Amino acid sequence: MVTSREGVLLIIGFLALFTHAWFRKNEPKSLLRLLAFWTAVVLPSSYALLLHVGSSFQAFTLASTSFTTTLLLSISLYRLSPLHPLSRYPGPWQCKLTKLWGAYIAWGGKPYVYYKRLHDQYGPVVRIGPNELSVVDADLIPNVLGASGMPKGPMWSGRRILPSKNWNRNNSLTSVRDLRRHAELRKPWNTAFKPSSIAEYEGMLIARAEQMIRCLKAFCTRDGPSAIDLALWINFFTFDFMGDLAFGGVYSLMRDGDTQQVLLKMKRGVFMPSISQHIPWILGTLHAISFVSADTRAFGMFGIEQAKKRAAMQDNLTRKDLFYHLLEDAKMPVLTKLVSSALLAIVAGSDTTSSALANICYYLIRYPDYLHRLREELDATFKPSEPNETIEINALASLPLLDAIINETLRLQPPIPTSLQRAPADGSGGKALSPDMYILEGTAVQISPWVIHRCPRYFYPDPDKFWPDRWISGDPSIILDKSAFIPFSTGPANCPGRPLAIIELRYVTCLLVRTFDMSFEPDYDVAQWEESLEDRFVMLKGELPVKLALREVGKKSD
Repeated sequence: MVTSREGVLLIIGFLALFTHAWFRKNEPKSLLRLLAFWTAVVLPSSYALLLHVGSSFQAFTLASTSFTTTLLLSISLYRLSPLHPLSRYPGPWQCKLTKLWGAYIAWGGKPYVYYKRLHDQYGPVVRIGPNELSVVDADLIPNVLGASGMPKGPMWSGRRILPSKNWNRNNSLTSVRDLRRHAELRKPWNTAFKPSSIAEYEGMLIARAEQMIRCLKAFCTRDGPSAIDLALWINFFTFDFMGDLAFGGVYSLMRDGDTQQVLLKMKRGVFMPSISQHIPWILGTLHAISFVSADTRAFGMFGIEQAKKRAAMQDNLTRKDLFYHLLEDAKMPVLTKLVSSALLAIVAGSDTTSSALANICYYLIRYPDYLHRLREELDATFKPSEPNETIEINALASLPLLDAIINETLRLQPPIPTSLQRAPADGSGGKALSPDMYILEGTAVQISPWVIHRCPRYFYPDPDKFWPDRWISGDPSIILDKSAFIPFSTGPANCPGRPLAIIELRYVTCLLVRTFDMSFEPDYDVAQWEESLEDRFVMLKGELPVKLALREVGKKSD
């Protein structure tokens, strides 16, 4: 029996060290479990101290302080020491110490800027968490994201939006870690976006794009150019098209406006997951605090409502939409399948494309020479006097400058700027990323498209400059390493909707350039747009005030 206070405190210290050793192999998955473990250690320790101190409160305070301080000190020293498996990789001490620092950076909405600054300072491999690396090395992409790569990393456990009763990781394409199960879930998505399926969606795309053009024309008056928030109207268009594609055409934001504030729900709903993805163990607690998780739960419930509406239409729809293909191959109940895919369809099907389209417009207006050159390329293919209905969508794929402008926009402003995270499979022990780089199980690896797209080793010269000519120049002195170009990710977990997204970007850009003269207000600060962008897994946007005027056919474009 321990007969002194010092002896009890020594035992508490050993318990803290043992706890740290246990945590290294059994990291708590939730704050509740962590608190339960802490309580299971501190309460008996307090009882043991009660024999040597004056009161229960004093015993509890001393036991809890001693245990917690020793545990945190042990964890901190280990993470900063040469004994840590990632000690060889450079990075700021705050990142090495805790992912709370990553959550703090994410709160500000500019983690992509922070990670680029770290790579500029430390090199191609940077330690951005106690057990996480950020990599800017195209040679490592195949073994991280590619066919020989790894499953999704731990951040996906912290990105859950749906209430727990409506969510099962093994049914979630974005969160499942088992590669075989991911392949099963991915199969119907591949079918939904094969060329023959996409051809069935083109009618919906054309109808919605023409509707947007008609709405924008209504703002053009004889009194001169009319200023509108073009980013908002692009959001309306992409959301309406996504509604046609996935939910049977239940929306018309372009006609009615956002009366239900669905765009605001989506914007607010993705905020909390962009923070909690850095500290997944706190997600359950955040969901339990109503005022903290209200926006995220509202967005999740919105997705469930849309899934239920689409399920009710299943026997009555005559056209083949996205969920027709997803349900055709489903091995789970209809509603379960729809719920698991609804939010993915909403976010990936509308917000990513709207970001790309808005950025294309921004760069074309900021650099009008490219706007004029693109118009000339389009006029050479489709006569300006011909109506938009005569445009052959497939013919747009043969326009080099159009594709160059789209690629350059996606290079500078990829829709998913940072959060491509992978980690070795459970039970694998680890993964060799290169002959001299082996990471242990429990280590996450992130590749940031925004950062690698601006690396001069792969895009040179002027990697931070909008310069579409780099894609079509042919100058051997220009470095253009397409293996580092990953705006839609790459490998088996890349964006399945990429082919449709490219068609959408080409077609809508074509219509806008053919139809309108576009410019900023004279006093508009062009830097304001990029400052308004926020990384919330997808790139959220601010306002894009643009003056629109109907193009005068026959007027010289320069």
